[in-house]
Amino acid sequence: MKRPSSAVFAAVLIALVGVTLSSALRAQVPSQLFGTWNLNPAKSKYSPGPPPKSMTITYSAAGFGMKIVVDVVPAEGPAQHWEMTPTYDGLDHKVTGNPDADAISIKRISDTKGESTFKKGGKVMVVNVRTLSPDGKTLTIESKGTTGDGKPRHDTAVYEK
Repeated sequence: MKRPSSAVFAAVLIALVGVTLSSALRAQVPSQLFGTWNLNPAKSKYSPGPPPKSMTITYSAAGFGMKIVVDVVPAEGPAQHWEMTPTYDGLDHKVTGNPDADAISIKRISDTKGESTFKKGGKVMVVNVRTLSPDGKTLTIESKGTTGDGKPRHDTAVYEK
């Protein structure tokens, strides 16, 4: 019986590592997060204010990460539509439509908690800590950073499905 060549062995090993890695990365995205979340202004706090008139965040599966779509009507100015498709790889991923950010990186803290870092021109603008309630019906995002005009900000936004 002929032994498989080292090239065949290496190819099989690479394929197995790839499948294992892709499964691990996909498992990091909490499926309860997927869906559309609407801001509940009465339960949210913005400092400095004012809060947005409305805000909706939609999370969906995308490759090894997730697609995030944000539709926001700020207190002042035109409506905004942001899109990004980050993965839990620690790298910066492109953000479109957000006037205060052009990149996002995300990391998983636990099954119900994640962290997003938004940057503009390489500078960190805001770090969000996203916490999903145990029943999967409430999403709280605590944001700390600076506003587009350089003022410190600390917001706690509560979203519901």
